[in-house]
Amino acid sequence: MFVLGIDPGLSRCGYGLVGRDEADSALKAHAAGVIETDPERSLPERLLILHTELRALVAEFRPEVVAVERVFFQVNVKTAMSVGQASGLALLAAAEAGCAVAQYTSNEVKQGLVGYGAATKEQVQRMVAQVLGLHMVEGPPDVADALALAVCHLTTVPLRRAVDAALLIAEGSVT
Repeated sequence: MFVLGIDPGLSRCGYGLVGRDEADSALKAHAAGVIETDPERSLPERLLILHTELRALVAEFRPEVVAVERVFFQVNVKTAMSVGQASGLALLAAAEAGCAVAQYTSNEVKQGLVGYGAATKEQVQRMVAQVLGLHMVEGPPDVADALALAVCHLTTVPLRRAVDAALLIAEGSVT
């Protein structure tokens, strides 16, 4: 299973493609980077660039799942709006390609990856590198955050499947 993690942002949108090695079940980063838009351009132009780039990434990588950071709370309304717009474009690109979509708040990712919902960016970066067998994660924090989203999804899938199966069994025994 390949998961494309997207850390949405209008100026910098991080992405990271992670898969599970069939031979030893280890997680491996296959691609990572950022999509940047020029703040000097108009908002519609920047959104078009971001949408075009996200669609191209999904078409190139063909992930089974796209994991997008969910905007949970932002103090700065302007930042929240631009992150929300970028998030919407990531969700749209995934839906257009027929990919399954998962959304996680940053606290859920930190809890799933580091075991502590208030982990620092540095702790997340170190854990992402460790889990993926990297010396360090290259690039801005958006890259590590995107990889963390993909890793979070891949590591929580078995638990979610077990919970869903248990719920189905419980519902079947009730009726």
